Parts: sequence; structure tokens; C-alpha cells
Amino acid sequence: MTMHEPSHIDSRWAQRLRRGEQPDAEDVREHLLAVHQRHAGFTEAIARGCRDAAGRNSYEWLAEAIDQARHRTVLDLACGSGVLAEICLQRHGDRVTLTGVDMSADELALARRRIPDPAVRLHQALAQRMDCVPDASMDVVLCHWALTLMDPIEPVLAEIRRVLRPNGTLAAIIDGEILSSPVYAAVHHVIYSAACNEYPCYGEADLGDSRVRTPEPLAALIRQTFRDAEVQVEPGLVSLTGTPRGLAQEATRFFYASFVLPMEARARVLADVQEVLSAHHGTDGQCRFDMPIHRLVAQL
Repeated sequence: MTMHEPSHIDSRWAQRLRRGEQPDAEDVREHLLAVHQRHAGFTEAIARGCRDAAGRNSYEWLAEAIDQARHRTVLDLACGSGVLAEICLQRHGDRVTLTGVDMSADELALARRRIPDPAVRLHQALAQRMDCVPDASMDVVLCHWALTLMDPIEPVLAEIRRVLRPNGTLAAIIDGEILSSPVYAAVHHVIYSAACNEYPCYGEADLGDSRVRTPEPLAALIRQTFRDAEVQVEPGLVSLTGTPRGLAQEATRFFYASFVLPMEARARVLADVQEVLSAHHGTDGQCRFDMPIHRLVAQL
């Protein structure tokens, strides 16, 4: 997917940050909806291309959590543009029943175009209140890189517990350890430093719950919600290669912080990210951008 240049999102959340105020949960949701309205599908643009040593992207790695012998009903939570649901459908066909939930109508429109099959049910709802999904109706809940954006997180976990059947499975892709990849750490520093320069309190009001950004606190939250759950966290690394300029554009678009940068600041960030990537190029002139991830699997 080719993405156009990100536009500046001057949401209520960004406006409050500019004034030095702390945004609330509604501000965060409004900001996320604005980003996904203007740039629907932007997360898949790089996530589909980044692959691990086994050749899998993060969607495919997450889809491996489905056990065809035990899992008949699958919920794709924060399904976005439908990439994960499409992979599940290709792998398991009519052997599983797929449901997708997302709060963005624009992302769901992309998902429906990608998956026209009416048997795949797509619902617009918040993760904190999935009234569209019956109690104890799902064998497995998959969530690709979205738990880190959900705040408050406790109601989300309570909803997952409600919709899962006994002995169900929760599997999620979450952030990896930033410092495990020097290139990623450097790119992250460039982008977030620029956001903090524009909004001095940006670091104090980042999207989502900070406890979900590292596996140990998230695993503890899950164990509080699902008593006696067996939680496994596996580290992973996915990578994308390209020219310094092209890769800088793709990598920068993946960070939500880039969408709050005015045009001049974004231009400086792109130049700085390109410089970071150029310092790690190979003999063929191609650069590699690594993204550390974790796959968390909780067996109830």
C-alpha cells in the first residue's frame, strides 16, 4: 500500500498538549479516530512488509496462535483494515467463524472491501464495551499491536474475559524492548524528541496505558483479570529493507507521534531519520529498519 504524506492532526488531544494540559480518555479516542480517518490502513503499510527471520510478518506470527483443533470462533479485536482477519480466513477458511471489532468506521470500510464475505462479521465498537459480541462466545481473541493504545485498559481486559469461553486464549502483539534494536531506538528517539519539542508534556500524556508497553506489567494485569491464566511472552524482531529515503518515510509514518508534527518539524524528522538509517546501510546501499515486538499468549 502506498501512503500519501501524513497530514498534521490538530485534534483536541493535540490542542490540550499545546496548552500544557492533560488530555482525558475521550480526547485520546477523538485523536485516534482522526488519525485513522485521514490515514486509514497506515499501520499495515509497514507492518505487512516487516518480517522476521522465519519470513513471517507480525500478523502471520499472531495468527499462528489459532489452534485449529480447539478454536472455532475467533475475535479480531481492533481489526483495523482487516489484514489479520484476511490471513485467518486464508489459513482456516470455513473451519472458523471470524468476528472483527474496531472503533474506526474508516478502517472497517477498508476491512469490508478486503473481506466481502458476509460470514465475517465486522462491528464498530469500543474495546471497553463490545455489546455486539455475546458472552462466552469466543475461543480465541487476537489483538495486533492495539492494546498499547487502549486506555483505560482494565475494562478492555474485563470485556475480553466476558466474551471468551472457559479455557479460551488471548493472543496479542505488543511493543518489544526498544533498546534491543539500536536502529529502532535511534529512530524512536528522533521522532519522540521532536514531538516533545512541539508539546513539552507529550511524554507525560502518550497514547494508551504505560503498563501495556512492557510485557511484565501487562502480564500482571492479565493475571489479575484471568486468575490462574498461563501467560507466555515471546520476543521477536521484524525488519524492513529499502533505500534510506524511502525507508525513512515508511518508518516515520508508523509512529503516531509523527501525526502531531507540523510540516516543518516533520521535514526535519524525516531528514534525521534518513541520516540514522544511512549510517546502517549495507554494501548494496539498502538499509534495514528493525522493529522489536513481543507475542503474548494467555491461556485461560
